Amino acid sequence: MGQATSQSPPRPATTSAATCPVDHHATNKAQCPVDHQSSPLPSSSTQSAQCPVDHSAINPLNQIPTNLSSGLPSSLPNDRVVSSIPRDHSGATWEYPSPQQFHNALARKGWETPEEHVETMVAIHNFLNEAAWGEVLKWEQKANPGSNENVELARFKGRPGELSPKARFFLFAGWLLPSRFNTEAPFDRHDWIIRRPKTNEEVRYIIDYYSAPPEPDGSPAFSLDVRPALDNLGSIKTRLALATEEVWTQLRADQPIGENKRSTSS
Repeated sequence: MGQATSQSPPRPATTSAATCPVDHHATNKAQCPVDHQSSPLPSSSTQSAQCPVDHSAINPLNQIPTNLSSGLPSSLPNDRVVSSIPRDHSGATWEYPSPQQFHNALARKGWETPEEHVETMVAIHNFLNEAAWGEVLKWEQKANPGSNENVELARFKGRPGELSPKARFFLFAGWLLPSRFNTEAPFDRHDWIIRRPKTNEEVRYIIDYYSAPPEPDGSPAFSLDVRPALDNLGSIKTRLALATEEVWTQLRADQPIGENKRSTSS
């Protein structure tokens, strides 16, 4: 649990490389689009300088602009897919962006993407999020064994290009021992805040998205590293318990045949 390899979604990808369709490394960090150093001073000394981007129009639940219209002509579908991820106690679930909204969001960030690739990108995006939610539920069962509580995804934030401490550690380990550890950084990162309705407790999860070796037919595959952040004692205990269980499972698996015939499960 925690790190799961996901195959490609039913819709085939248009490229064979197992990488995120969006090149996060080719983009600059978010910044105000106005060059304040070369801009002339306002005519009135009492007028305060302001950023032209309306930051109040950002949805605090998902850090996405409330208006995703780019004003550009497009023939992409506007239909949105309903996810299986609960968002509140009313039974409502999160909706994924439509291909048109997805394309507009990329355009707003300055990422030029051919329209014929967008629907495949949306299918991969939705597929990976569903897989990540499945891993979150496994962790929640570990943290609360036997509980039938339906946890909710309260809010989330994408943090591409910002390495988590674990990703940074394993990237350094890969630099030292490239034959044993992964040498690729995750192509994306999300922070999800889930809510446990019975106690109203909120727990942060970190999701690192990695490229995996492609399928034999060339379709891309991905690996997800999902785990609760070490923000509280409960999450630390859950992480330590699972790590200990995995070590003992590996030790038992390495024993000579016949010495330990007890079946193991996680």
